[in-house]
Amino acid sequence: RQFIETANAPIFGIDVDGNVNEWNGMAASIVGFTKEETTGRNLVTNFISPDYRETVQQVLDDALKGTEAQNFEFPLFTKSGERLEVLLNATTRRNVDGEIYGVIGVGQDITERKKAEVELESIAKELRQFIETANAPIFGIDVDGNVNEWNGTAEAIVGFTKEETMGRHLVQNFISPDYRESVQEVLDDALKGAEAANFEFPLFTKGGERVEVLLNATTRRD
Repeated sequence: RQFIETANAPIFGIDVDGNVNEWNGMAASIVGFTKEETTGRNLVTNFISPDYRETVQQVLDDALKGTEAQNFEFPLFTKSGERLEVLLNATTRRNVDGEIYGVIGVGQDITERKKAEVELESIAKELRQFIETANAPIFGIDVDGNVNEWNGTAEAIVGFTKEETMGRHLVQNFISPDYRESVQEVLDDALKGAEAANFEFPLFTKGGERVEVLLNATTRRD
């Protein structure tokens, strides 16, 4: 009891009818509803947003049958209407005879993490858009030297489409033999974190035309 009340994670409990019978201090602090406001009320009906009631109810019903859930994500709305993203572990509660009498839920507020994920996705989308629409030819390779980026300008200048280059070794297939070694060295250095600026080399188009290229090789990190 003391552990539940003083835990740093929001903890709630329900009985076999789905009514709240545990609601610790952290749950009250995060969600805004006091223990008195929640106890005896149906958790799903009163505190879960309508679009998630069915899935949350299913998780709790399963736990009431002995099938526990780990890391279930769902949104919880605070008393003031703010949306919180919660990661839930639902554990079956049994009495000394092994009979199920409820579920205890231990949550984790992952709202900030989810916001960061959305922001990263937005940045990645913007970067992808920038690569595709840039006025400069942009290519990318993986750690094996195979092409994994090839934007519209690279396609327009060199004549090879994205489909023709993706997955193929850049140096072996698209660099003239007399420059393969030096270009490979620049790319190998970049793969080790030593980036290159204003490296000049010739690139031959699909039609055999020689194009002089000034290359900046930037390391990509996850």
